Amino acid sequence: MDLSPIAALAPTALPLGGARAVLEASVAAVLRDEPAALAIVLETTGSTYVRAGALALFDGDGAQVGWLSGGCLEPEIQQRAQDAARARRIEFMEIDTRGDEDLLSGYAIGCRGRLRLALLPLAAMHEWPSTVAAWRAGEPLRIALHADGRLDIVAGAHAASSRLSAQAPSWPDAQSKWSLSVAPAPSVLVLGAGPETPVLLPILRALGATTTLVERRPRWTAAGALADAAIARTPTQALAELARHHDVALVMHHHFELDREALEALAATAIGFIGLLGPLRRRDDLFRVLPATAREALSPRLHSPVGLHLGGTGPEAIALSIAAQLQRHLHDVAA
Repeated sequence: MDLSPIAALAPTALPLGGARAVLEASVAAVLRDEPAALAIVLETTGSTYVRAGALALFDGDGAQVGWLSGGCLEPEIQQRAQDAARARRIEFMEIDTRGDEDLLSGYAIGCRGRLRLALLPLAAMHEWPSTVAAWRAGEPLRIALHADGRLDIVAGAHAASSRLSAQAPSWPDAQSKWSLSVAPAPSVLVLGAGPETPVLLPILRALGATTTLVERRPRWTAAGALADAAIARTPTQALAELARHHDVALVMHHHFELDREALEALAATAIGFIGLLGPLRRRDDLFRVLPATAREALSPRLHSPVGLHLGGTGPEAIALSIAAQLQRHLHDVAA
């Protein structure tokens, strides 16, 4: 059967979303000296796809990273973003779909909400790559935008202030200043690779996390290409060398002794979520050979077996279940 016509209809290269993808793409645009604008949501009212602080990037060629709606609002935002990038001027934009006529005409998105945006010309933000680098290192990104074009951006010890040309907001009740924050990307430490790793690491990246894989066994070291960083060390060595705090640690060696070593080393850390792959019986066997002090330190933080019960079997289902539990944990959603 010739499937080429079907394949031709399949969507390809759709823009990624999430703060990490947008911020990394914005730095790349600055370094390539491309005209681009960063859209940041200032306020929302009613039913909207995103909330204040959401980001998207639009470049001069019509490319986009990130979503502010289900795709229905982006064409108009793209046009205004290109104007902002070319003029090196902040543009303020309001999109209101709360009226009855918007259900069947105009945007026809079926949502009743209002977005207020600022479109920031990246070419005029010279300190932007350094600021994003501080954010990537684990610092929250704080943006204070004034209606007159003053812009203050802080990430950890890195601070930048500038005054850009700005077109005043068109809505009558505009604030004089908006303060927004982008939380740092969560950091996930994966101790051990296995059949789940090729599925799990890309999912975590798509969800905005940064990942570090600790694996020195030759059979699995190639999986390091899927992580942001790869360390060919034992778990004890890696935890002694890593400087950055991690939000999550996953123990996934499929190897009893390496998992035992990893758990004992993790007991001395402050990582708040430790996930252990495998059934409860395996956890009990591991606890029997761990020192009492390690068991006591691990118990409040250990999730075993890691992953939500979603159904299905095999590495793909396991990877999805782990990603789902981490998404819930990192967004502080009650079980």
